Amino acid sequence: MAIKIRKYEASDEKVLFDLIEGEGSDWSEYCVSPGRKRYRRAIEKSETFLLFDNDVLCGYIRTKNDDGFGVYVYDLLVSKSHRGRQYGRMLLEHVFDLYQGSKAYVMSDVDEYYQKLGYERIGSIYEIKKR
Repeated sequence: MAIKIRKYEASDEKVLFDLIEGEGSDWSEYCVSPGRKRYRRAIEKSETFLLFDNDVLCGYIRTKNDDGFGVYVYDLLVSKSHRGRQYGRMLLEHVFDLYQGSKAYVMSDVDEYYQKLGYERIGSIYEIKKR
C-alpha cells in the first residue's frame, strides 16, 4: 500500500470530478452545470488535498484557512469502494498537522462519522436567508 496525500493541482480536475460523480445524487450539485463551474472556483479558492493509494484517487478534503483563527473543513469524501481504511482520518490528520497551532473545524451534516472519530460537536450552523 503506497498512500500519498498531496495538494490538488488543476491537472487533477478530471479525476477529482470523476470521484465526486461516482458518489451519486448527494454530490451531483458539485458536478452538474452550473454547479461544476462554481465548485471548480471554490476548489481554486480553497486548499484541497487528494489521497492516492497506488496512484488511484481514493478521497479528498477541501479546507479554508481563516488566517490563524481556524482551519475549516468544507468537504471530505472517500470513495465508497475505499471506505473503512482510515483514509478520511488520514486526510483530517494531514490538515491538522499542516496547520499546527490553529484550531480545526468541520462543516458537516454527517455528525455520526465525526463523533465516531472522537471529535466534539461545538455549536451549530445557520443558513441566512433574505426576508
